[in-house]
Amino acid sequence: MIVKPNLVLMPFSSSIVTRLHYQHKSLIDIIDGLSDEKIRRQLIPGKWSIFENIVHLQTYQHAFCARMKRLLEGDEPIFTRYTAEADPMFLDNCHKETREIIQDLLATRKKMLVEITSVGDADTSKVATHPVFGKLTMAEWLNFFLLHEAHHMFTVFRLAGQIKNNQ
Repeated sequence: MIVKPNLVLMPFSSSIVTRLHYQHKSLIDIIDGLSDEKIRRQLIPGKWSIFENIVHLQTYQHAFCARMKRLLEGDEPIFTRYTAEADPMFLDNCHKETREIIQDLLATRKKMLVEITSVGDADTSKVATHPVFGKLTMAEWLNFFLLHEAHHMFTVFRLAGQIKNNQ
């Protein structure tokens, strides 16, 4: 007789959970071999460096966690547009070491993953309003977060490629 182990059912798709678990870790591979000076170099005038993109991902992750907490606690909160330049944490963290920013990104994601995957099924239907996309469920917010993160990771990938090809 074959005995199947008890499966823990999570309220979110395996795609969301897998990306939350692993997507951000690619940053380490993407910037591998680049000096801190190169990571901080602004290649395109007026555009963020690799470092600033990473700081944005790290600080937005904190803001996103706070938003998801409000979504779970509140009556359909309405969120304003997040801008890094208006976030004191972003401005402060631009003066920190790359290693420190990445360590915080990884540690915060671990906490986030535990909190997100422990929400009950009833909580997944709660909504919060995005200024452009309207009312979004928690799963839709998570997809938005992950796509936003992937966009910035692709930017980091492109910038790292430019640096590596011009060495």
